[in-house]
Amino acid sequence: MIKSNHCKWLSVKAFLSLMFCFMCMIPASAQKKQFTLDELLGGGESYWKLTPENIYTTWWGNIALRTTPDGVYDLITGKEVLTVEQVNKFLNEKFAVSGHNFVFPTPDEPIVMLTKGQRRIMLDFYTGRTLLDVTLPANSVARDFNVKSKQTAYTIAGNLYVFTPNADTLVISRDGSTDGSDNIVYGQSVHRDEFGIHGGTFWSPDGKMLAYYRMDQSMVPSYPQVDIKSNGAEEGESRIAETYSCHYPMAGENSHVVKVGVFNTETKENIWLDLEGEKDDYHTNITWAPDGKSIYVFELNRDQNHMRLVEYDAEKGSKVRTVLEEKHEKYVEPMHPLYFLPWDSDKAIMQSQRDGYNHLYVLNLKTSELKQITKGKWVVQNFVGFNTVAQRVIFLSNESDPRKSCLYSMKITGGKRTPLGPEEGVCYQTQLSNSGVSVISAYTAPDVPRSINLLSTTTGKGTNILTAEDKWETMGYSIPQFKSGSIKAADYVTDLYYRMVLPADFDEKKKYPTIVYVYGGPHAHLVDARWHWSSRGWETYMAQKGYIVFILDGRGSEWRGRDFEQATFRQLGTVECQDQRQGVEYLLSLPYVDKDRIGVHGWSFGGFMTTNLMLTYPDIFKVGVAGGPVIDWNYYEVMYGERYMDTPQTNPEGYKNSNLRLRAGNLKGRLQLIIGYNDPVCVPQHTLSFIRSCIDAGTQCDYFLYPGGEHNMRGKDAVHLHERITRYFEDYLK
Repeated sequence: MIKSNHCKWLSVKAFLSLMFCFMCMIPASAQKKQFTLDELLGGGESYWKLTPENIYTTWWGNIALRTTPDGVYDLITGKEVLTVEQVNKFLNEKFAVSGHNFVFPTPDEPIVMLTKGQRRIMLDFYTGRTLLDVTLPANSVARDFNVKSKQTAYTIAGNLYVFTPNADTLVISRDGSTDGSDNIVYGQSVHRDEFGIHGGTFWSPDGKMLAYYRMDQSMVPSYPQVDIKSNGAEEGESRIAETYSCHYPMAGENSHVVKVGVFNTETKENIWLDLEGEKDDYHTNITWAPDGKSIYVFELNRDQNHMRLVEYDAEKGSKVRTVLEEKHEKYVEPMHPLYFLPWDSDKAIMQSQRDGYNHLYVLNLKTSELKQITKGKWVVQNFVGFNTVAQRVIFLSNESDPRKSCLYSMKITGGKRTPLGPEEGVCYQTQLSNSGVSVISAYTAPDVPRSINLLSTTTGKGTNILTAEDKWETMGYSIPQFKSGSIKAADYVTDLYYRMVLPADFDEKKKYPTIVYVYGGPHAHLVDARWHWSSRGWETYMAQKGYIVFILDGRGSEWRGRDFEQATFRQLGTVECQDQRQGVEYLLSLPYVDKDRIGVHGWSFGGFMTTNLMLTYPDIFKVGVAGGPVIDWNYYEVMYGERYMDTPQTNPEGYKNSNLRLRAGNLKGRLQLIIGYNDPVCVPQHTLSFIRSCIDAGTQCDYFLYPGGEHNMRGKDAVHLHERITRYFEDYLK
């Protein structure tokens, strides 16, 4: 009996020992938490729990502030400046607003501006006196408030108005389309938001005059869309879906006509600038002179190869003179307004690629003299502002590495550049003090989720305010491996940068299915020195499922100089495919990449590239998911399409070579097309025409759409979308 029990105990002990050994053999990654799409994607309910810690900051003049849900505090001392409770006491009401929404519009006065829906309040937070309390019409859009005149420009149904502090409404236009046709629209973005345009109204420095756009689209064909949500379900209501149209100027066809008006809020007079050139020229980056007497407009011909900077008389509308011109055999891109020197109103900072790279120049508006102040085979990515005390300019550039974006300052006369903060990673947010003497900057690096610093723009020295921890690590998640490197482009000369995401338990002796994630188009890039090399949440999810994900920025993408970007001119999709093929050749040189299981995925231009790669290299790519793709550049818009392809009339061969409908018969692998059913950017005609071509050619593709969805899926739709993409690769590639 004793012997039997002893044997049983030995048996249990041996079993437990065996289980302990087995558990020790399980990879550490398997014992850690696994990510869900809800945690990795912005639309997910659990997304925010894994985002790096952050603080919210602003300036009141030269005082750095930290904003919280309950109020605003001095960033350095923590001393209370203003709380939500105090605001409610001043207003004698419960004004449901977060401290994050407090704006301090004047540097030398204790004034806070609050917004709640259509209501605008300006409050002296020392005395509690209300300086402004107005409510805009509920159906107003494109609201543009001027702090000096306390007036707000806005549009309703295509017409433009100004709301005064006395609650008077000044009517600027009456001929805007009120029937929903958008034939004539005032005060909103024009030229489909190209050329750096982000709005349609421009206040003079004193807030008394308003420059604005008027866009006539009546000559532009309308693209029909179907609204399934508007159909009634109640008794007596129609169950038929309704249609609506959006003006869509396709390449080579009629484009809209834009005028620039100026409204004087004191005299109630309205004039038009005497714009020169052709009626379908582009007019962008409208800038007021500091004295409010002149308006400067960058004007670009429709062929986009000749730019003029023109000065106009703001009161008469007449042309004063052409300040300068810039031409290029391919295209010119005026993307930025003028920035007048605070200490010399005759001079302004201008950005240009005239030497092959985007750099800063000082332009003398009186003599047209242009003096270059930054120079090198790197690009200025953004102009931040001025240090008015030391007369320095502050800007972001990738001087230290094409994948980086670092903050610098330098004397306006040129010379040595001073790094503001470490020359690593990507500085993604900057806030200058009123004088520009100090800056709050936030940056991230491959191993730094977030770092926020308060710095001197003269010396570059300062104080670290926050360095966020890696929540993925501290919360015990199984983290993929993120790598970056470079290969040669298809010209065997140019360096291209890539990101690779590997499973957490990666084993070089195994073979892995690999997905190429691609964009490839202009004015975008995918690989930079942010946290995890700027990897997207979906890439982590796929690595967790046992895939390798590879991302390469080929020629044609941004921030590598004019020649790099213009390598694709008049032949979109050709050079880009060649460079992606170079990336695949690199992958095939790796022993752990399964050459028989290579897939590709991308959205928008990346959807075009995904489909293109599936048709160009059908024996390499086995599975593809193309989201919101351009299929035929004949069907894409004038502004973007003609810049890179010219018109179908002048470049028929280029349009033919990039027309994927003509190659539908090449499809061998599994290809799924996904679109928003109401996409106003890459209209459904693209994918529907490709399906028709596949039918005619006897090839097969799959199709999925999001009713009511536009060009990009948001919220829960984004989570659903990426689950769908994942399933497609799981079904056909793994």
